[in-house]
Amino acid sequence: MSIRQVFRTLLLAAFLGAVPATATTQLKVGLSELARGADAVVHGVVRRVESRWSGDKMRIVTDVEIQVTESLKGQPGGTVLVTQPGGRVDDVGQVVHGLASFAAGEEVVVFLEKRGARAFRVSSMAQGKYQVKRDADGKTALAVPEPSEALLLDPVTRKPTASALQPLTLEALKAAVRAALESAPKGQTP
Repeated sequence: MSIRQVFRTLLLAAFLGAVPATATTQLKVGLSELARGADAVVHGVVRRVESRWSGDKMRIVTDVEIQVTESLKGQPGGTVLVTQPGGRVDDVGQVVHGLASFAAGEEVVVFLEKRGARAFRVSSMAQGKYQVKRDADGKTALAVPEPSEALLLDPVTRKPTASALQPLTLEALKAAVRAALESAPKGQTP
């Protein structure tokens, strides 16, 4: 083996060692992109989280029912059903890294893509979910982006990067969504 080949091998090993090991890789998105790309954006409360076998009994999916408090985009109705892969049924579990997680009673703002007549999925996996955290008096609400286990890549350079999403007050998040929809290019349906 030549010196050049040894150097390349060591360089490749160093590069691969610097990249975190993760099963899911996706492009980083910003708040404006999330808002414009979603079919619906809702603020609501998770009423039910239930895992089940898919119709073909080959995989597990989890249904999340969200009671809509306010629709910021689209007309999804009073409740939305979000279905995503993975979950646990009896002693069998399937995990899909990078997805948003939900708990009954949790207050959320979610960016959704249609998956049928009445079903949705979360846009951009975990990047499409904010958890609403209220202070003790319940008046001040902070919208916190879901942490993602996915490796995020810059859409231009395709190099690993951190999420662009930051915690905001709930009102600031709603205002940012509305501003993104108002600034959508002509011909693009907000």
